[in-house]
Amino acid sequence: MSRSTDVYDPTIDSSMSLMEHLIELRVRLLWVVGALLIGTLLAMLFVNPLLAFIIRPLTALDADPIAIGPTDTITIFFKVSITVGAVLAMPIIVYQIIAFVSPGLYPHEKRTLLLTLPGVMLLFFTGAAFAYYMLLPVAVGFLQNFLGNVIRQEWTIDRYIGFVTRIVFWIGVAFETPLVIAFMARTGMVSGKALLRVWRQAIVIIAIVAAVITPTIDPINMSIVMAPLIVLYFGSVGVAYLLYRPRTPRDFSEEEFIPEEFRDE
Repeated sequence: MSRSTDVYDPTIDSSMSLMEHLIELRVRLLWVVGALLIGTLLAMLFVNPLLAFIIRPLTALDADPIAIGPTDTITIFFKVSITVGAVLAMPIIVYQIIAFVSPGLYPHEKRTLLLTLPGVMLLFFTGAAFAYYMLLPVAVGFLQNFLGNVIRQEWTIDRYIGFVTRIVFWIGVAFETPLVIAFMARTGMVSGKALLRVWRQAIVIIAIVAAVITPTIDPINMSIVMAPLIVLYFGSVGVAYLLYRPRTPRDFSEEEFIPEEFRDE
């Protein structure tokens, strides 16, 4: 069945069989894999400065991570390369996802989705920068000094890298909340009034998310994570009030949207 649009265009044939969808999915996945491969190869050229940048919050406390296995350094080399490669490939990955799902949207929804693409990267890197420059120094300092007078702290490089990437990645993702809400409001999926009604539940969810992201159990680090998430949520409510537009139900009953084999002779 052809897809419904705001204004029907007979020159556009958007009907696709299951096999055509699978072929398109394969092409999109090939683009994603290719982007990841190229991004990883580029990152391999700069692993040393990247690794120095990642461990800077720890070395600032006169501590260095250690490798306790003969292959740990090789593992870290590829882990850092693949992680940074995924970040470099993110614009292409996001675009391929958008391109795959966009045929099922209205034209104005497609335009809105494409306009959000630059914002995806901007907000992700803003959140990642906040996590690296604001949260990590506090978290690393707390963990490094906790019981430091009786226990010597020596962190392995593989656990430290996993610790850092988890925090930076999920905080970066959390900072994209306003963009997601803006798209949903613009396409009529959610309104500012509906979001404001559930603000108490949202605070509880934010607290749970902050507890999962936060590497420590102390309230200081948890508050550092919660504060921007709460601000992002209420900012998203304001964005939803400004951009909300009721979604027009799709109408497939019109003659031009009925496949020929189902039309009356």
